[in-house]
Amino acid sequence: MPLSQHLIGVISDTHGLLRPQAAQALRGVELIIHAGDIGHPRVLEALEEIAPVKAVRGNTDRGEWARRLPLSLLLEVGGARLSVLHDLQGLDQSLPSRPQFQAVIYGHSHQPRLECRDGVLYLNPGSAGPRRFTSPVTMALLRVQGGHLDAEIVNLLRP
Repeated sequence: MPLSQHLIGVISDTHGLLRPQAAQALRGVELIIHAGDIGHPRVLEALEEIAPVKAVRGNTDRGEWARRLPLSLLLEVGGARLSVLHDLQGLDQSLPSRPQFQAVIYGHSHQPRLECRDGVLYLNPGSAGPRRFTSPVTMALLRVQGGHLDAEIVNLLRP
């Protein structure tokens, strides 16, 4: 029997703006991970209309709604363990040399990044909110199958 594939939408740094392009790109995912700097609870509410959401609090998230969000999460999807936090600098550097997760998902820098280090996928979906300077407006899609990960950055302002 073939292993089922899980499609996860990964978004960060919306800063109160859920672009229609992001909502469209997230259609069909089974889970949305928001890596912080959400900006307003209505962003989470709109995302919840698309798929279940797991979110962490970013450095600009303020107020009662934001205090209810964790600073980090450890999720398991399709046999893969995913560590989620907003600022990569907050990753516990005392972790054992062989980490207990297959991916670290983070935001904060507004720069999309996809790299594998020591067998761990580091994924920053970039910023999907208001454009800052010349930064791209992006998010990511993560496919998980049998504990294996495949990710892609999605440019939301592609003509």
